Amino acid sequence: MTINGWIQIALYCAIVIAITAPLGAYLTAVFNGEKTFLSPLLHPIERAFYAISGVDEEEEQHWVIYGLAMLAFSLAGFVSLYVLMRLQTVLPYNPQKFPNVSEHLAFNTAMSFVTNTNWQSYVPETTMSYLVQMAGLTVHNFLSAATGIALAVALVRGFARRSAKTVGNFWVDMTRCTLYVLLPISIVVGLFFVWQGMPQNLLAYTDTTNLEGVKQAIAQGPVASQEVIKMLGTNGGGFFNANSSHPFENPNALTNLVQIVLIFSLGAALTNMFGRMVGDQRQGWAIFAVMGLLFLAGVAVVYAAEAPGNPAFTSLHIDQTAGALQAGGNMEGKEVRYGIANSALFTTITTDASCGAVNTMHDSLMPLAGMIPLLNIMLGEIIFGGVGSGLYGMLLFAVVAVFVAGLMVGRTPEYLGKKIEAKEVKMAMLAILILPLSILGFTALAVVLPAGLAGPANAGPHGYSEILYAYTSGTGNNGSAFAGISANTLFYNVTIGFAMLIGRFLMIVPMLAVAGSLAAKKIVPPSAGTFPTNGGLFVGLLIGVILIVGGLTYFPALALGPIVEHFAMVAGNQF
Repeated sequence: MTINGWIQIALYCAIVIAITAPLGAYLTAVFNGEKTFLSPLLHPIERAFYAISGVDEEEEQHWVIYGLAMLAFSLAGFVSLYVLMRLQTVLPYNPQKFPNVSEHLAFNTAMSFVTNTNWQSYVPETTMSYLVQMAGLTVHNFLSAATGIALAVALVRGFARRSAKTVGNFWVDMTRCTLYVLLPISIVVGLFFVWQGMPQNLLAYTDTTNLEGVKQAIAQGPVASQEVIKMLGTNGGGFFNANSSHPFENPNALTNLVQIVLIFSLGAALTNMFGRMVGDQRQGWAIFAVMGLLFLAGVAVVYAAEAPGNPAFTSLHIDQTAGALQAGGNMEGKEVRYGIANSALFTTITTDASCGAVNTMHDSLMPLAGMIPLLNIMLGEIIFGGVGSGLYGMLLFAVVAVFVAGLMVGRTPEYLGKKIEAKEVKMAMLAILILPLSILGFTALAVVLPAGLAGPANAGPHGYSEILYAYTSGTGNNGSAFAGISANTLFYNVTIGFAMLIGRFLMIVPMLAVAGSLAAKKIVPPSAGTFPTNGGLFVGLLIGVILIVGGLTYFPALALGPIVEHFAMVAGNQF
């Protein structure tokens, strides 16, 4: 680890902190239906959408209707994207003449992009036509992100309202998020990416001969427009298989910085929006502090594990200068243009924020470094997580934490003036525990069936970790992968597809039930008998509950993979 590396990490953190409050204020205005600087231009367009679709922007929905609208919209998106991929050969904008996507891969991919997972069991530049990339994958990068943010806003309204029967209108929230938030930022930053050298065209691939005399097809296409929403919406799912390691997706250090700022921007701003909507910005900063501390701990572990290099090279006497195993650290599978510090930062950010757009191969991480992405996703992407899902996941943990604290110290379990009772705790725990049920259940199935065991490229603990990571990434709607697993098979496409379904929708339904229950309650002013939730004591309590729940739930699975592999590597054994 170097001072320069820590300066880069500190600079990134400073930028995220600086944009959190102003962007949070803007999000608050958008979702409260207040006038913004874009309203004169966009409000007529918004009203036109409502007129065409028959939506009354003044009519709000009970949490059940809100949830049904979300499920119906997601189902329609899944079907349309599946059909688009299955008819690829007869549709336009397919200059490379790619064949139709297979049934099980189309199922997996459609489920992936509808659930904001963006897991890719395929090589995009050799599988998907330009039309599928634009009208299918890029469109769902917008819509799935807007859906996640809308759901988080619904839960925030549950805390903010009193004696209310509604939590908002799904169609209005999704429209406003797309129109006022995602599109404007994507247009501006997309043009910046084009300026920096990202392709944005509909040309056929360029055939050329390299210096070694080998013929090569240089893939290109509408890259910049997909790249920006891939990052802003914490989607992942790049235009190229290498994602942000590909120079067309990430041309230079400036685009790399902009991309990682985009990933955390909305997730961080939503915490500030939460504080503003509940009438106490300190509550938002308390949640921000929990996320920030967990993030810094993850970055420190990854950086510390990767910076010394790989001990397996010790006996080979590779680059032992100044006592270092390798002067540059463990650079295998890393983006060499940006170094270990940026790779550690990018790795932690993308797995915190439900974004598979990595610029390092997670399969090449040191065992303990690889454990951090696993743990981040297992906890539900709560660290500035996938836009919307990170906030509502953290708030569910907060509900549990306040209830536990109330029981321990004999105070009334209340959060933001809302009494936390059995119904809210049961629904919160159901939403939290659905993740390990899917992750551990599918992993157990894969390690005993021949079809599952055929996937990983490695034996032993690392092969187990490859399987565990696949289902963790799918259930956590993350989309990154330990690249050593061959997942484009009937078994993995179907099972990971269902893991995505479970991780997205079976968590959302009980979360909306919590939102509806809280919205109907009266707000009781804080008193000496309630637990304070805007200071350091609450931050520590919430972190403790998260680590205890995560440790009890996932430690056996982590011990079978990264932890065993770490000690084996230290002992000189390789798997």
